[in-house]
Amino acid sequence: MPSDAPLTDRLTHPRYPRSSRYDARWTIENQMGPNALWLLEWLAPALGLQELPPGARVLDLGCGRAMTSVFLAREYDVQVVAADLWVKPEDNAVRVAEAGVADRVLPVYAEAHDLPFGEGSFDAVVSVDAYQYFGADDLYLPTLTPLLKPGGRIGVVVPALREEIDGTEPPAHLKPYWDPGFWAFHSPAWWRRNWTRTRAVTVETADWLEDGWRDWLLWSEVCAEESPSEFMAGMARDSVELLRADEGRALGFARVVGRRN
Repeated sequence: MPSDAPLTDRLTHPRYPRSSRYDARWTIENQMGPNALWLLEWLAPALGLQELPPGARVLDLGCGRAMTSVFLAREYDVQVVAADLWVKPEDNAVRVAEAGVADRVLPVYAEAHDLPFGEGSFDAVVSVDAYQYFGADDLYLPTLTPLLKPGGRIGVVVPALREEIDGTEPPAHLKPYWDPGFWAFHSPAWWRRNWTRTRAVTVETADWLEDGWRDWLLWSEVCAEESPSEFMAGMARDSVELLRADEGRALGFARVVGRRN
């Protein structure tokens, strides 16, 4: 596919140098929300991906269209199980082969509460813009961590709230845009407490992406204009309205990393 220089320039981000090397059109065509490569690149140092030996096994949980799985294989030379419920593994297998990493990425169909893997199967578990759909359950993390080798890490990046919301109503400025699913968004402090009290992991990181809402807005603006899917373009337009109304007051991203006890 020929390079689209103006689009590439628009999405070249100094905070995400590895991601900026990927074809901009490819990332837009395969996106399912916020820029998953940017978020994974932010997660990587806290998760210690650069410390994993070549061939280490990583579970990419909720991988979507497998962009993050391709990134993990290419950038960190690991073996990736690309697990998703919404995207067929045969479709992801085509994308993975086209990306040249079919020998390092195995797409599978899996539901997060019924993962077909044995104890100690993975050196790390990664989840980008997916964990909020299933992991906010207080009982979930202890069922996931046995899949890690002792001392292995789990790292997630999720859409988040800067601070927890008191009561039962969203902030007044977000009411016109609020979706009930947003109640699965929580603050970094909430995630730290949630993971710590399970005693399944030692939380090493639970922090906020500074100005992450600006990255989210830029990406949504581009996808609203450039996505070949009208459904995804419509979702992006909704995100643009939401983020412009909020201007970073409440919404952004949390990064959470824990080491199996």
